[in-house]
Amino acid sequence: MAQIHFEIFRQQGKGTSWSLVEAQDKRDVAMARAKELLASGQAGAVRVVKETLNEATGDYMSLTVLEEGEVNTKKKKKGDGDAENPLPCFKPDDLYSYHARSTISRPVGEWLSRQRLTVSELLHSAAALEKFEATGTTYQHAVQKIAVAGAADSEMPVQQIVKSLNDLCNNAIQRVYRDEKKGVFPTLTAEQFAGFVERLGDRADGSYLLGGALAKYLAPAKGWDANLQLLLALMPLLPAQGPARGLLLSGIDTIIAELLNGAAALADLLGPSGNLGHALFNLTQLFLGQPVDTAEGTGTGINHLANYFAKDDLPNGRAAIADRILTELRSMKRLSPANLEEELKTLRKLANQLVRGQGKYLSNEDLIGAFTDRSKRMVTQEPILQFLQPCKTADEKIERLLVIEENIIGAGNKRTLAGFIIPLLQSSSFEEQLAVGAPALQRMKRTADLQQRVLRSGLQEPQRGQIAQGLDVVALRIEARAGVLASLESRVANPAERAQAILRLCTGGVLTQGELMNKARRLLLATLAKPGFFANYLSQATKDKEGVDKAQVMSDLAAQLGRAGIDPQEGLRVLAA
Repeated sequence: MAQIHFEIFRQQGKGTSWSLVEAQDKRDVAMARAKELLASGQAGAVRVVKETLNEATGDYMSLTVLEEGEVNTKKKKKGDGDAENPLPCFKPDDLYSYHARSTISRPVGEWLSRQRLTVSELLHSAAALEKFEATGTTYQHAVQKIAVAGAADSEMPVQQIVKSLNDLCNNAIQRVYRDEKKGVFPTLTAEQFAGFVERLGDRADGSYLLGGALAKYLAPAKGWDANLQLLLALMPLLPAQGPARGLLLSGIDTIIAELLNGAAALADLLGPSGNLGHALFNLTQLFLGQPVDTAEGTGTGINHLANYFAKDDLPNGRAAIADRILTELRSMKRLSPANLEEELKTLRKLANQLVRGQGKYLSNEDLIGAFTDRSKRMVTQEPILQFLQPCKTADEKIERLLVIEENIIGAGNKRTLAGFIIPLLQSSSFEEQLAVGAPALQRMKRTADLQQRVLRSGLQEPQRGQIAQGLDVVALRIEARAGVLASLESRVANPAERAQAILRLCTGGVLTQGELMNKARRLLLATLAKPGFFANYLSQATKDKEGVDKAQVMSDLAAQLGRAGIDPQEGLRVLAA
């Protein structure tokens, strides 16, 4: 079966070129991600390209399957000045810059993963470059992809860019071959690196020479964990201070960051994970410099690394983990595909952990953006229907939807969730199914409990008000049919006892806020206005509690009226009348 993946590109505005965002295995996931970038304003235009590997030739066949947005195809006209050179690099040294290495890692990432190499090792190792050149098609495909991206906003033909890139790469590769033959890159033990960087002093090519020595030092490693442990073995041997220390530390940090940026390497270092949620929690623990719960026999290097992250000794590596966390939070993959309830718990757990790590690596804005994107995945049809499946009644469904609300962020996501709640409330079956068979007071309390959760929620106005009002209407109908308040007038002749009964309803969470509560308050005020009410109320209060005077009774009654939502002064004025 042919190997197929879908690459997502974006243009971020006029005058910008296409840049690769990510690759996905599934067409629908890639299409959805591209449209999301466009809708959220993260791209002015998007493109999804299907890449199919021809196993016979090793070539990839490209086919654009989606292109949306305001695609910028305008190029400079002749006479407007010299056309901008689309090449990001002009000389071999440019290939070792951060941006160049990031660009190289995209088209050759899969090959590097199979070889268990980082970009820095590839660029400094004659053996690795020889193997890469031997692939032929992989090498040329990488050059072509970079050339096509660079040609999007340039008059320079793709063929000319390909030729320039090939010349540049060939010069860089030949340089490494020559230096390897000359013995420029020494074979060192861990203990010898400190002396080596001290001898380099402030040489302009110090980083290049150190990179070659590190590549040879790491060559015998048989896996990502061994690679990481070899790098970390150099940390206690750093020069005490000065430029030499900074040079060696930077070289170690650079390779560790590249290693951690690779999904395959990271998965291997962390060991098997049951789902993305578990993997993300492990990444978070690592980022915070805490022990990572890995499978037995794994995790030696990663937990050693966590100790250095706790001291913030490897900033580039730590930044790579921060970027990976944000990328995975924004991804389309579910944290716990089979269980949304578990996913919500995991999301809250991650949020509680990551808020402790916000700062120079994770800004508050980035975290909010990532969790908003993740929340968006949870308010779509499929996970919500799965989450509501155990529910038998509409009120149970609303209750579970409010659980989702408590665990997601983003105004748009809250509005989307309300779009699932309102139809349930407006359905003809809602009132029929609400605590069916239970006494009217119990059904009213169930409605009031739901309304209180809605009023406390972060649902957006006017949806929150609409839902709260709808629940009040339902409770009002239940009360009217059962005659709960009317029966108090007919059954409880004593005004003082009737007032106490109404106060218990108002303060006991039985009545919904809105018209039903106002109806009870009107009845209470009418009861207070009955002739002889206070004398009867005072007599009963003093009988129940010895030593209570009139002023204390008035104060207690005013407090109860306040808890029922009635202005005490208004209530006492009615009482006095």
